[in-house]
Amino acid sequence: MGIESSLGDGYFTTQIDSLTNWARSNAAWPMPMGLACCAIEMMAFAGPKYDAARFGSEVMRFSPRQSDVMIVAGWVNYKMSHAIRRIWDQMPDPKWCIAMGACASTGGMHRCYGVVQGCDNFLPVDAYVSGCPPRPDALLHALMKIQDKIRTEHSVMLDT
Repeated sequence: MGIESSLGDGYFTTQIDSLTNWARSNAAWPMPMGLACCAIEMMAFAGPKYDAARFGSEVMRFSPRQSDVMIVAGWVNYKMSHAIRRIWDQMPDPKWCIAMGACASTGGMHRCYGVVQGCDNFLPVDAYVSGCPPRPDALLHALMKIQDKIRTEHSVMLDT
């Protein structure tokens, strides 16, 4: 009648990688690191107008052991970079990072000794969101880029 008749013998097969990556990509829970004015736009991203729930990312986890995606929003000083790196190390693998805003990506207008010129100096960043401040829909676009990246990577390690 439905999908069972089109498959033949009643078996539904897929690759374990595809199934695992589909589940991971549709349940990417963010760890918000709102450090400056970009955090307001990150809060709007989680609100009902932009509806991050349709991407499976409506659950902002403030515990690093329950999150997959770290969103660094705002400028980072050197003192805070050590705490952010410690939280990053506590997150379980696989994990991804979004640098939100000009300050998190390049240091922005803060060209001084106390500000890190981009959080990619101490974190592996997977997606950059441009703007000062960036719009919440730009953060949704970065989340979709992370989802595409998750769907194409190998998640199952085979013994060879």
